Amino acid sequence: MRNTFGHIFTLTTFGESHGEAVGGVVDGMPPGIDIDIDFIQHELDRRRPGQSHITTGRDEADRVELLSGVFEGKSTGCPIGFIVRNKNHHSQDYESLRCLYRPSHADYTYATKYGIRDHRGGGRSSARITISRCVAGALAKLALRPLGITIQAYTSQVGDIALERDYRLYDLSKTETNVVRCPDMEKAQAMERLIAEVKAQGDTIGGIVTCVIKGCPPGIGEPEFGKLHAALGGAMLSINAVKGFEYGSGFDGVTARGSEQNDVFVSSASRITTQTNHSGGIQGGISNGEDIYFRVAFKPVATIMQEQQTVDLEGNPVTLKAHGRHDPCVLPRAVPIVEAMAAITVFDYFLASKAGKL
Repeated sequence: MRNTFGHIFTLTTFGESHGEAVGGVVDGMPPGIDIDIDFIQHELDRRRPGQSHITTGRDEADRVELLSGVFEGKSTGCPIGFIVRNKNHHSQDYESLRCLYRPSHADYTYATKYGIRDHRGGGRSSARITISRCVAGALAKLALRPLGITIQAYTSQVGDIALERDYRLYDLSKTETNVVRCPDMEKAQAMERLIAEVKAQGDTIGGIVTCVIKGCPPGIGEPEFGKLHAALGGAMLSINAVKGFEYGSGFDGVTARGSEQNDVFVSSASRITTQTNHSGGIQGGISNGEDIYFRVAFKPVATIMQEQQTVDLEGNPVTLKAHGRHDPCVLPRAVPIVEAMAAITVFDYFLASKAGKL
């Protein structure tokens, strides 16, 4: 069973949606890093439920408790253990799901793999488990600060409402000024209206999160089976509800000619750079010093408040009408999760580049 992510900077997670707590252990954190507990909590607050009228109504404070690895405000180099207690779970809302399989959920696959499943809120397959990723991502961001590496994600599409693909056209500092986490105020309002409309219909909708990594030095990543873009893709595809990943010009680049797509090298005052960045900051699996940017596609949330046909544990057809508190769109709360996984991956690969191995 694989519950650990990373090579040198690692995260091992534990917990279920309706258990006592979710948490994790971060290992490989260098000693002497300033640990800002308020910043870690802020990152969790960005992910927490109940933020607005377009997110789930589950009301959790999601207060993080650091159990080890920190002394007098600095990392000790020892494993950092942490927990976030579950306090507002309504397990009774899920009792009717004990003996059936919800469409597009992990119920059937978990039951097939393990022979047992926790039906309460999805158990281990719940997006609530991403709390651990946000804590580890916050720690990675704190370690990346002195290196000048920053990570900014934002909602770039909800349904058919989309921003231009070029992130440079937007002031990304405006991302946190609205509940959708979109840097375009007009598009953010349209996205919010669409999510509210979909929620009123008892339905859900998906979209895209764009992420930009600035300040990553050249030379990070491995040339064959440890390519940086492959690691970022694997990290993103491990997030609940993610269906696709592309970096740089991505799929749009297939319609261009090589003469249009190639990033021409030029010499600046301080280093060699490129005139364009269709490569997305990564060439040959290794960072080239330019901005790393990528897009992550999220499907509509699988739990909808409409009747659906499914089967019970014996394969008999049944009608399902879901209850409980669920997000009509995962995008606003997914933004900090995307950032967290990017931070963990980049810092892990940075440490690997210094150690000379993955």
